[in-house]
Amino acid sequence: MKLVERALPGVEEYADQAAESACLLADVVSAGGWSEAAADDALTAIETLAEALGGIGPELQDVLAAVTAAASTARRRLGLPVDTVPELAAPGAVIALRTSCRPRRRGLGPGFQGIR
Repeated sequence: MKLVERALPGVEEYADQAAESACLLADVVSAGGWSEAAADDALTAIETLAEALGGIGPELQDVLAAVTAAASTARRRLGLPVDTVPELAAPGAVIALRTSCRPRRRGLGPGFQGIR
């Protein structure tokens, strides 16, 4: 499995923003600081990133199946809805990539602008 030297336009910048946002979130949250909406959004990000990285190749899909399964288990334990997106359960399974993420929810608080 080999990666390209230079990613497609925007990929490196978006990956950097995702990593930075994850670090900022980890810095501000404590075990009691999670709401249902925040936990749902964080798990959606984990699932989406695992799915996107799985597009690199079947070997990576097999490894990331554990991440997807763990996110689904976390959703069930937190009483959150489990996505209908198929899990990467079977080794070598071909999964259709998402064309877009879930629509943004409203009412997350005054001035909420989302993670950019």
